[in-house]
Amino acid sequence: MRIALLEDEHEQAQRIQTIVSEKGHHCDSFPTGQAFLGAVLHRSYDLMILDWQIPDMTGIDVLENVRAHLNWPIPAIFLTQRDSESDIVRALDAGADDYLAKPARAAELLARINALARRSNPDSEKEVLVYGPFEVNTQQRSISLHSEPLSLTDKDFDLTLFLFQNQGRLLTREMLLERVWGLTKDINTRTVDTHMSRLRRRLGLNPENGFRIKTIYQRGYRLEAVA
Repeated sequence: MRIALLEDEHEQAQRIQTIVSEKGHHCDSFPTGQAFLGAVLHRSYDLMILDWQIPDMTGIDVLENVRAHLNWPIPAIFLTQRDSESDIVRALDAGADDYLAKPARAAELLARINALARRSNPDSEKEVLVYGPFEVNTQQRSISLHSEPLSLTDKDFDLTLFLFQNQGRLLTREMLLERVWGLTKDINTRTVDTHMSRLRRRLGLNPENGFRIKTIYQRGYRLEAVA
């Protein structure tokens, strides 16, 4: 998972990054609300971990801003020293999915991250997924449109499944390269553009079939359902 961490205390941030990175997660840390918002609203993250008390605004302000401007319901965990009932209720009312008091216990934090990951992608273990006229068989690694099988490469299948499982979410080229191709850093992102262009044709991702791939200028792509 790609995790965005809002934490202004350097030692705390390093500790949390170590905990999650040892389990294979990627974690970017930001010391201010503005820096955090700039990243989360323009890049692709799977989950947020938020402190409450930060220099330029509150974690509540940050969460409300994300919920108002991001069109994908990214899971959010508050990790803070504030642990009164009223604080917990306020955070949950603002859109938090979970709440932990500092200091974080490593096993508990990881368990809650995993639980939120499962809740945010409930179809991850299903064999057959249906998206409008598209049917995706994850065991046979096949996709059909209006019951007609489509001819796709393995990479086309992986990319299509990832798009459908993240409908409405901005997916940067870097994230797609990491998740679908297993590549990171200094990679020519034209690979993604070429595959997206081909998928539009091969899958018939157009309004007539209920979906479209929207190109987000200089950022990435978003699969959108079309009424």
